[in-house]
Amino acid sequence: MRVVISYDISDDKRRRKVATIMEGYGYRVQFSVFECDLTPQQLRKMKQELRRYVKPKEMESIRFYPLPLDAVDKIEVMGYDMARSLGIVSIV
Repeated sequence: MRVVISYDISDDKRRRKVATIMEGYGYRVQFSVFECDLTPQQLRKMKQELRRYVKPKEMESIRFYPLPLDAVDKIEVMGYDMARSLGIVSIV
């Protein structure tokens, strides 16, 4: 399944750690937004890894938007497409 994930983390160190984790699962499409093709197990594992870096009391969050299968082919980008410039990312 394709999932769009956005995050709002105020602390630079924790924000970098979140980005590093996310880079292991998908590709960056905006500075704090990733698209990931994940199995349900990978999504659970990723959420587990990320949970410790979010501080709700500091009004931080990570949002997960699952996309229907047919939505992937309908994605449009106006302006610079960070995802296309990075190429395909493989998860091993």
